[in-house]
Amino acid sequence: MKRAGSAVLALVLAGLAALMAWIVTRPVQPGRDVPAHIAGSIGDSGVSHPVTAVLLNFRGYDTLLELVVLLVALAGVRCLAPLPPPRGGAPVGGVLSELASLLLPVLVLVALYLLWAGASRPGGAFQGGALLAAAGILALLAGRDRFLWRFEHRLWPLASLGVGVFLIVAAGTLGGSGVLLGLPPGHAGTLILVIEGFALFSIAVTLVALFLGTGELEDREP
Repeated sequence: MKRAGSAVLALVLAGLAALMAWIVTRPVQPGRDVPAHIAGSIGDSGVSHPVTAVLLNFRGYDTLLELVVLLVALAGVRCLAPLPPPRGGAPVGGVLSELASLLLPVLVLVALYLLWAGASRPGGAFQGGALLAAAGILALLAGRDRFLWRFEHRLWPLASLGVGVFLIVAAGTLGGSGVLLGLPPGHAGTLILVIEGFALFSIAVTLVALFLGTGELEDREP
């Protein structure tokens, strides 16, 4: 039975490899001028920055799949290493504690700014989420890990918020206009901000959980 399953898996993988080889060897047909097309459609995207327009509107499913990849990575790490229990100790002293006190509010504010600025300039959920995750990791290294017990029991709902909201918006647009993630121009800006807001939080939670899954805090003194 095991050999039969391996044979079926090998056939499926061979078929996928053959399909990919066929696709990449097909002649490429000249397409439309993509930059000009984006520039002509930017007014209907809900944002003024072309990168955000592409990633959250014109090709929003790419960003959705990127969030799914983060969840899959988190699932793999959690299978290998559970979250460490909170130590409940006092914050460490010295430079690290003072640095955390000074930087944590700044990191949170800059992360929120990057989220808001992404509509018109470089920024967005991934940049803001990475910065918010850095704030969480800095707090952990400074001994402020009392939130870990809440984090453990709510990890998957929190980490899945970005994907969940994205799917709700996708279902709404598919039912309303018949186009998956075809955001209506009149509400596109608001929907993009909602998607990115939840994505920012989920990205931060996922990155902090990935950091914890590496066991970086195992040898730290309480």
